[in-house]
Amino acid sequence: MRIKASHSKPKPAPAVETSDSINAQIAAFLKSGGEIQQIEKGVSGQTFAPSRQITLGKK
Repeated sequence: MRIKASHSKPKPAPAVETSDSINAQIAAFLKSGGEIQQIEKGVSGQTFAPSRQITLGKK
């Protein structure tokens, strides 16, 4: 009986954040001189530009 070696890569650690670790990151960011900017409700980062749709031909 032959045993095959596993060539699969190990699974990466799950990306799990707790509120305590997020709060610690925020505190470190503010302590290093970072600034938090509050954006008004309903505002997005999208800039409105002309449509970039391609017209292939008129029928």
